[in-house]
Amino acid sequence: MQDTIERPYHHGDLRRALIETAMAMLQEGKGWQFTLREVARRAGVSHAAPYKHFPDKAALLTELALVGFDRLREAFDAAKPPHPASVKDELVVAAQAYIRFGTANPALYRLMFSTDDKASSLHLSERALGAFEVLTALLARGQAAGVFRERPVQGQAAACWALCHGITTLAIEHLLLPEKVGVGAVEAALVTLFEGLAQD
Repeated sequence: MQDTIERPYHHGDLRRALIETAMAMLQEGKGWQFTLREVARRAGVSHAAPYKHFPDKAALLTELALVGFDRLREAFDAAKPPHPASVKDELVVAAQAYIRFGTANPALYRLMFSTDDKASSLHLSERALGAFEVLTALLARGQAAGVFRERPVQGQAAACWALCHGITTLAIEHLLLPEKVGVGAVEAALVTLFEGLAQD
């Protein structure tokens, strides 16, 4: 017996409906322990319907992670000052936007950076690299302007990403305790990072 009554949907809407439903379930705090059958039931379609777009749960989770990288790129664009005083200010704003995005979407953020046998292909996808390229482009412009040290951009980007990712993860886990790291730890860490990037 079918466990739900399949609702009519317009052509092309099923995939979007499944993604939106799974994203909502992800954000409910249960992580990604749901099944495709549960997603179908919540979306109001037959339990077989998801397989029209996703061969298995892993494929759906990969798409959710990619949507996360799309949203991270959008967060960078939304936070960019219309008239930044300097490329350093742009980089500060981008770092803050990254941390805000992760802490506002902890379950999605964890999924984006979860490790499995497909992690490398996910992070080398065009959509994931699009978010990372915001950082490399800022660093390249900073070097060209004489603001940042001339070093391999990818190495500088790795340092920036590692710091922001670490801060975000600690913040999500509520481990940035003032008693341990002091008040304003995020700001202090970013200042330290930019002092290391700055041209003498």
